[in-house]
Amino acid sequence: MNRTFISFAVTDINQTKFKMLSWINRFSIFCFLDNHNYQLAHHEHELLVAAGSINSVEAAAGKAFEALKIFYNQNNKDWLFGHFNYDLKNEIEEVESSHTDNIQFSDLFFFVPEIIVELKNGYINIGSLKNDHQSIFDEIINANISENKKDENKIHIQSKFSETEYIETINRLRKHIVRGDCYEINFCQEFFSENTLINPLEIYIELSKTSPTPFASFYRINEKYLMCASPERYLCKEKNKLISQPIKGTSPRNINNKNEDDKNVNSLYNSKKDRSENVMVVDLVRNDLSKVCKEGSVVVDELFGIYTFPQVHQMISSVSGELLPGVHFIDIIKATFPMASMTGAPKKRVMELIDQYEKSRRGLFSGAVGYINPSGDFDFNVVIRSILYNGINKYLSYQVGSAITFYSDAKNEFEECLLKASAIKKVLAG
Repeated sequence: MNRTFISFAVTDINQTKFKMLSWINRFSIFCFLDNHNYQLAHHEHELLVAAGSINSVEAAAGKAFEALKIFYNQNNKDWLFGHFNYDLKNEIEEVESSHTDNIQFSDLFFFVPEIIVELKNGYINIGSLKNDHQSIFDEIINANISENKKDENKIHIQSKFSETEYIETINRLRKHIVRGDCYEINFCQEFFSENTLINPLEIYIELSKTSPTPFASFYRINEKYLMCASPERYLCKEKNKLISQPIKGTSPRNINNKNEDDKNVNSLYNSKKDRSENVMVVDLVRNDLSKVCKEGSVVVDELFGIYTFPQVHQMISSVSGELLPGVHFIDIIKATFPMASMTGAPKKRVMELIDQYEKSRRGLFSGAVGYINPSGDFDFNVVIRSILYNGINKYLSYQVGSAITFYSDAKNEFEECLLKASAIKKVLAG
């Protein structure tokens, strides 16, 4: 049966989003992708939601990309939603991970939704395989908006690194850079809470209020949850064009003093360190895209763009290229994953160092969540600024990192990690 879409007008977009969150929470598998009204290029949907699963593919690194390709062809090239786990690097670059992942998302998971809902230009567009569009719309509109209630369960956050251990590790990584092992490495640390009970829906709602971002997502695969406030796009395909928008460079907001906030913007834009980090990752992205794009077509559309979010200012660059004829969209992912902004240069060597010096397996963190449409176009975020939760073992986790170069100051890098995690810390503190 073919999927059909029917449109219904709505008046209050934000209220409709909250109703859709309450409605979608009844499903054991869903993906909720929210742009939060940012007026950015290459955003086709203000909100895109996939609810329920009629078929799915789950695979571990080894032959995961081939499994996804077969699954896509077998399912009449319908819409797919899902994720790529960072540990797919084990298949792509033959780099093994030795640490434990207590969240336990699969290396790859995609599903064909029972229902697709798009919010765009004042309309809800409902895509269903049955003739039940009106009843779905009625269920959404009549859903009770969840009231945010403080969880009585105390969330006790621990860190895998003390500040002293973190600083010592950064200094060791700088020695690798001096020796020429690498030029830049994205180093991350995990914060976690054990034996923790949370309401993921309420946490996501509060995170969205505190830190609305253009690549936010609320994602559930049975009892595993992602509550994501990502500002970063990994990769988008629009017909024969690829677009990547890596982030490197962060400065704090000062929302109570516009003059000071403007100074932070200017300081970030003119920072030699941040520009150096940004241009390195741009070069990595250009190299990745050149594997699957026409010669000479990969260009930097924007370099050192400064974008403002509720907690931070970010330096974001945009790189695009024209796809070579005949390249399968899944092979595009395989050629460019994991994303340059979450690894470093050279990519394989820094992934080895990441496993050597980090204390946690990244899992879905620094992976990607998004969708693939029936024509093979796609859009995926970078899973950062995110809370992950496993409801079976009651383990909650969030990871933060920064780019380390020869010029990095270990103390400043530690402070940058805390800044990036400030919205999450505020949400979990209740």
